[in-house]
Amino acid sequence: MPQLAPALGSPGTGDAVGIHVRFRDWIGERCIPTIGTNAGSPALPFQRWRRSKEAFAPEIVERALCETPGVVRHIVDPFGGSGTTALAAQFLGIKPTTIEVNPFLADLIEAKIAPLDFDAATTAFRCVVERVARGCAPDAPLFSGAPATFVEPGRDGRYIFSRAVASRLLAYRSAIDLLQDPVCRRLFRVVLASAAIPASNVVVSGKGRRYRQGWRERERDPGVVDELFRAGVLEALHDLRRFASRRCLDYVLLRGDARTLAADIGAQDLAVFSPPYPNSFDYTDVYNVELWALGYLRDGAGNTRLRHATLRSHVQLLRDFAGHEVGSPSLASTVDALQQVRSQLWNPHIPEMIGAYAEDLSVVLGHLRRRMRSRGRAYIVVGDSRYAGVDVPVAKILAELAEPLDYRLIALEPSRSMRSSPQQGGRHELGEMLVVLERR
Repeated sequence: MPQLAPALGSPGTGDAVGIHVRFRDWIGERCIPTIGTNAGSPALPFQRWRRSKEAFAPEIVERALCETPGVVRHIVDPFGGSGTTALAAQFLGIKPTTIEVNPFLADLIEAKIAPLDFDAATTAFRCVVERVARGCAPDAPLFSGAPATFVEPGRDGRYIFSRAVASRLLAYRSAIDLLQDPVCRRLFRVVLASAAIPASNVVVSGKGRRYRQGWRERERDPGVVDELFRAGVLEALHDLRRFASRRCLDYVLLRGDARTLAADIGAQDLAVFSPPYPNSFDYTDVYNVELWALGYLRDGAGNTRLRHATLRSHVQLLRDFAGHEVGSPSLASTVDALQQVRSQLWNPHIPEMIGAYAEDLSVVLGHLRRRMRSRGRAYIVVGDSRYAGVDVPVAKILAELAEPLDYRLIALEPSRSMRSSPQQGGRHELGEMLVVLERR
């Protein structure tokens, strides 16, 4: 993703230049991208804990701080993801408020931004390793309640984990659950979750999950879980110690649906976020293995509840898509165009999903507006979609939704291009845009 240079010294930014210089000095010339970008992420601090495909880099947080008129003391991200906004805000000396509905991602964010007692963490690490070495695995069915394909023998000969690897994962999970310190317990759970995919028979991308090539011939010794967990803990402790003296260590993390929780975030000066895109894919599926492996999900009903708590950005789950009466001419024309080609759509509910998605974004924007001070800003990265040749101009729709909510459009600019679906050729055609709004 191309870097977006901060507008240093722009009117109303106060000590913007000084903030920029201190940020560079504080974390080093190479460290701004290392706390959140996707490119080369396996080797980067914090990001290497669990590789995530992120919509924006921390430079946008820095840019937003420099460009927003007045003093910025509080920043909110209603779709926390892997924690880019929250972590960058702490480096910049701003208190972040984050909302995240996915319990694994919420733990991942908090593990990155919460202060840690390193002596307690070292002791806890030793306890976990010793308990696993003593063979203190639970005497219960392996991942009871999980999908049939989760553990060998699986279904039709396909399974994500061998019985030996699944048993070792459960041994670590049980040992971690016995820890008394909730901060250490959360951190080690996140590390173990991040080891689950490499120890499995599948790979995961932004488009979902697929089996590894030649996975049936690829024996996974349970010792790989030991190696991954120990290496992950050492990497995490190294990153947390190296950046333990961030300018702000305070934070607020709310776990749940942004459409309701954004009403209770307190006064804010700035919002920087990227909501799920309306691409018909349920982002919950990207983290499905971690959610089941670490006990965040324990039955199908829990999985359904979580999916219902996300934005109506997909049609993988049949939901109520009714009630989208929002003031956007572009939305109305887009939904009408999609209805005209409904017979060509792979799912007949896509037109209604687009309308419901826009309504959900309007609800979140309304909550933010009521909590935002005058001339506070929102920097939002969104992606366009396309169905049966009909473009869905999400950024333009979002700007139109914001107008009656008493926002003023400051900027609408390209961020990067995305590949269209394989069915549409997989070319870099769809736009990803940065929308900048200011509360009147």
